[in-house]
Amino acid sequence: MSLKIKSAILIIATVLLASFSFYFWQIFRTPNLQTGENDGDFALLIPRGATFETVMDSLNKHKVINDKISFGFMARLLKYKEHVKFGRYVIKKEMNNYDAIRKLRAGAQDPMNITFNNIRLKEDLIQRLGNKFEFGPQKLGALLNDPNVCAKYGFDTTTIMCLFLPNTYEFFWTATPETFLDRMGDEYKKFWTDGRKAKAKTMNLSQTQVQVLASIVESETKKEDEKPRVAGVYFNRLQKGMLLEADPTLVFAHRDFSIRRVLNRHKQIDSPYNTYRFKGLPPGPINLPTLTSIDAVLNHENHEYIYFVARADFSGYHTFAKTYSEHLANARIYQQELTKRNILK
Repeated sequence: MSLKIKSAILIIATVLLASFSFYFWQIFRTPNLQTGENDGDFALLIPRGATFETVMDSLNKHKVINDKISFGFMARLLKYKEHVKFGRYVIKKEMNNYDAIRKLRAGAQDPMNITFNNIRLKEDLIQRLGNKFEFGPQKLGALLNDPNVCAKYGFDTTTIMCLFLPNTYEFFWTATPETFLDRMGDEYKKFWTDGRKAKAKTMNLSQTQVQVLASIVESETKKEDEKPRVAGVYFNRLQKGMLLEADPTLVFAHRDFSIRRVLNRHKQIDSPYNTYRFKGLPPGPINLPTLTSIDAVLNHENHEYIYFVARADFSGYHTFAKTYSEHLANARIYQQELTKRNILK
């Protein structure tokens, strides 16, 4: 073989080697996921029993992969097809094949932040929280409607809402509903410190009753500085054995949260949540009160106010009164403003 032929073969081999090396480098290290127009990261959800085809369908549906062939090649090389693990995995912007598949194959899940607030009904809570987890609303609903499960945490099927304290919590998507509830139970115990328990005992209220009252305060005002005063009004009424006459409980009883003006006809509803007809606190919370609303009840203002009505300036604050005649005068001003603004229901 001549030197010229040997040189040609060497050059061709070198070129081929360089080409293959570059190709493999591209397969391993070139960004291939969440490239181009896709902004931010993508949370890939792989359910239990999923196959490699299931994973690819999800990635293709959301247009996560740029080069499907190289991704498939890497999956075969790392034997990911035989080791698909369920879970929630965050695919970073411009992630390469190797890092992505190594993460998926290892089952290195990413936790998620669960935030919940502004929930009124148990069925809404079940839907909103259940949909955030793999287990879904149906399994969560079955537990929250089971008297034995609720009793485990110190509640019944009506008061179980009190187990859930609005905040942000970190969970894995694959958590079981039982694990989720146990975590909520732990958070509940952490919140109810000895100091808070002592304050509730001083008020002659149970922890659940405090949270039920806090849910009313939560509905009455969003002004943090006013919550302790509103809580003081309702505590005074409880102490005197008066009807609470809390409009938010009527709205809850009607399950019509579009009501902006409570009328006499609303007060006729036969419901244990009608605090215009039944003394004491309603049987359960009318929403998930914030932690500040619960503390507002525990640290309520000591005053002599028995009544309050929204200010006519619609500032969100209220006008408080010690006597019924004074309250009627304040209420008349507010009602006139409602009529003026054509808020009739």
